[in-house]
Amino acid sequence: MRIENSFIPVRGVGEATERSLWERGITHWDDFDPDAVGSTTGERVEAFIQRGRERLADGDARFFHDAFPSSHRWRLYENFRSEACFFDIETTGLSQYSDDVTTVSLHRDGETRTYVNDPDPPVGDPLTVEALREELRDAPLLVTFNGKRFDVPFLEEAFDLSLDAPHIDLMYPCKQLGLTGGLKAVERELGVERDRPDVDGREAVRLWRRYERGAADALETLVSYNRDDAANLRLLMDDVAAALHEETFV
Repeated sequence: MRIENSFIPVRGVGEATERSLWERGITHWDDFDPDAVGSTTGERVEAFIQRGRERLADGDARFFHDAFPSSHRWRLYENFRSEACFFDIETTGLSQYSDDVTTVSLHRDGETRTYVNDPDPPVGDPLTVEALREELRDAPLLVTFNGKRFDVPFLEEAFDLSLDAPHIDLMYPCKQLGLTGGLKAVERELGVERDRPDVDGREAVRLWRRYERGAADALETLVSYNRDDAANLRLLMDDVAAALHEETFV
């Protein structure tokens, strides 16, 4: 589903009204007939469409992120998928105040880059605030899994960043489809495979500790695992957006 199929951001248009418009063949902004709703709502819809076209032309994902109800923000994905940044972090523990970020992988434009908390890592690039700012500065849309509660606040605390770009946390659209549990559980449910299926978050901590003691192969495994986390988010987002489209759109 694309943003142009949506009317729900307009005040006075709820899910039932939007579905009624779709069922009447008004499935795109180009199809809108103000007579299909009351005059006041019709004026609001027309004003939103006009503004929406301008904001889409400018690539303004923020406008739509703020306009859509939170449970429908997955609809932004199709319009901004080519520039979306999928990212995942590994850490030494669960506390953003007392634990450290060890690796950050970002997948964008079909490529994955990994940054390692080491000034001269044998694999990946050094993790610095400058590198993260450069990677994230022009991303119109961020995609994570449980990133709102974990990845984003961890990075913001560790690197004094403000990650305020529009953000789809995939954990919540997954729940709308009945897909619960962690990222690996959802991957298994959807048939998404990875190179290191035996590695999990706890093992990622142990791998970092081994690397700190001099085991370069441990870092290679950790980086491979983290890269899968980031790259697989793209596959999951594709599947989840398609499934929600089928469930939502007439």
